[in-house]
Amino acid sequence: MTPVRAPEPVRAKPDAVCVAAVEPARDAAIAEAGAKQVGEHLGHLVEGERLVTHYFASTHPGYRGWRWAVTVTRASRAKTVTVNEVVMLPGDVAIVAPEWVPWSDRVQPGDLRPGDLFPTHADDPRLEPGFTDTADAPEDVLTVVEELGLGRERVLSPFGREEAAERWYAGDFGPASPIAQAVPYKCHSCGYWIRLADSLGQAFGVCANEMAPGEARVVAYDYGCGAHSDATIDITEPPTPEHAFDTTGYDTLELADPNVALTPRAAEELAED
Repeated sequence: MTPVRAPEPVRAKPDAVCVAAVEPARDAAIAEAGAKQVGEHLGHLVEGERLVTHYFASTHPGYRGWRWAVTVTRASRAKTVTVNEVVMLPGDVAIVAPEWVPWSDRVQPGDLRPGDLFPTHADDPRLEPGFTDTADAPEDVLTVVEELGLGRERVLSPFGREEAAERWYAGDFGPASPIAQAVPYKCHSCGYWIRLADSLGQAFGVCANEMAPGEARVVAYDYGCGAHSDATIDITEPPTPEHAFDTTGYDTLELADPNVALTPRAAEELAED
């Protein structure tokens, strides 16, 4: 439910004729919505000089808390009023639609699904024109263009680069994350850390340890976790315990001679034992 603020009353002298024009205002509301939709008179609001809005309750079951607003006025020295407009407005307890948010502002990171397209604005400050005119460029220039990734229509602008760096550094894989604060190891000294190739590589790289929480993600150089390549543990071989013998007692077992055949009765008694 979105709260609706009532308009501030205008400091104007109430016009007696407009204030008393309750029935003409009701008739205008009935002409607009029908007699069954217009309820009791809820009061009036002075909008300006000889300008008054009368409010009537809406009896429509789908518009509980709404009200019909009929604005009336009169010319100077006139004895009758003129209806300016008839509209339905939400009251203090009316259920109204949430404030409209443009589609471009509603889409959040992670909303993109297979088959979706998220168009980029032509004036996106995160991008700037790239170097694409390579028709007559010498070979050494083409090599540099390919290495730097400039053969694109648009490339990341300094603003976009700085914005991404600030977002990554303050995110879950930056130095302020709880897991990075809990360990003394840092990514810049880890064997699994692959530094980015461009200028962002001064502060960021990609984790290549499948056991780490930042695996395959961009992580800050001073991020860290317990899966650091230097986090080794020396485990010594535990000593083998000596065999323990029960010296408190023993049982005497009579073993049958395997060379002597047992009678059926002897075999049965041996099985029972």
